Amino acid sequence: MGISKHIPNTITSMNLLAGCMGVIFTLEGRPDTAFIMMLAAAVADFCDGLAARLLHAYSPMGKELDSLADVVSFGVLPSLMLSQCMETAAVWRYLPLFLAVMSALRLAKFNIDPDQSENFKGMPTPASAMIAGSLAYLVTVTPGSWLDGLSHTVWFMPLVAVCLGLMTVSRVPMFGMKIAKGKKLLDTKRIVFLCIAVLIVAAVIVLGLNWSAAVLMVFLTYLIENLILSIL
Repeated sequence: MGISKHIPNTITSMNLLAGCMGVIFTLEGRPDTAFIMMLAAAVADFCDGLAARLLHAYSPMGKELDSLADVVSFGVLPSLMLSQCMETAAVWRYLPLFLAVMSALRLAKFNIDPDQSENFKGMPTPASAMIAGSLAYLVTVTPGSWLDGLSHTVWFMPLVAVCLGLMTVSRVPMFGMKIAKGKKLLDTKRIVFLCIAVLIVAAVIVLGLNWSAAVLMVFLTYLIENLILSIL
């Protein structure tokens, strides 16, 4: 086996490494740095699939390794970030871990469902993680804001985790954004999403908001658009 066959798995391992570092930073009370690690994991998660397609280096082990890495980076890490934002020591603080369990179930379903190669049933774990992670980051960097106040209640973060967790294991159809050779990448729903995403980024820049607000709103847009399309 040539060295090129190992490139996708190596990139996947970087995803796992970033996720583990994010967990450590979260437990040290540094959710801002943890979110940077989550973003690094997301980049690696995108690149490993792209590398596998370009190099024709698919393997059953690579698929399993990818899911194991995603459980850590986009399941355990975001749930811990939500939990750490709460200022209570009561049992409520453990409820955000519901997201980690649902993310693992979602990834297990994904591995055995051949119909989810391009589009998805339920919210992809990286997307739910971006919502949770950017929310935790935004709370951290905007102390005293209304969002910070909400995060300190006993119900807000658990509610976010439960809603995201249920969306990951739902059967709501959601479009993917993978670059696949010979496949039509852009259609109306994807073009609408990309246009709204550009407008969100522009608004965040003009209003001088923290950059994580753009991440949060872009992925909320992805969720809301897919829910609307599912209803229609």
